[in-house]
Amino acid sequence: MDDDRAPTGPIARLGLALALAGGTVLLATALLATWSVTQRWITSQPVPGDFELVSLGSGIAVMGFLAHGTLRRTNILVDSFTGWLPRGVTRAMDAFWTLVWMAVAAVLAERLLVGARETWRSGTTTMVLGLPSWWAVGLGALGFAATALAAGYWALRLARGSKGTQG
Repeated sequence: MDDDRAPTGPIARLGLALALAGGTVLLATALLATWSVTQRWITSQPVPGDFELVSLGSGIAVMGFLAHGTLRRTNILVDSFTGWLPRGVTRAMDAFWTLVWMAVAAVLAERLLVGARETWRSGTTTMVLGLPSWWAVGLGALGFAATALAAGYWALRLARGSKGTQG
């Protein structure tokens, strides 16, 4: 019998930590948006830079959720055309497409890392608050790197047909 339980090792702990951090940032972003709308309603003035902070926070939150979602295999799977195939064939196909996802995530992580270095070197800041933006791009690189690790874990596990959960 196949074992599709989520892993429990260091990759899983990293994914969970990033997801919890992403959830915390998303909650803070929602509170900021609520505060800004309320302040705008009461004083006709929003929180300065609210759209910048919501944009940064939302992006960071999404990057935080990717690895955990990949580890839990809660991403969208379309099996409309493969449901009738033998389980070994679908596992091989899942392994292949998870390997593709790993490659895409790794390329995005590398490109975001380059972008973080470039925004740090050039001193790029947000328009209203003047916050440096390199750190947000760097966190995006971390999120995609962790996602690539998570996808690599599953690609290997699916290809082997392994039942282990240490990832």
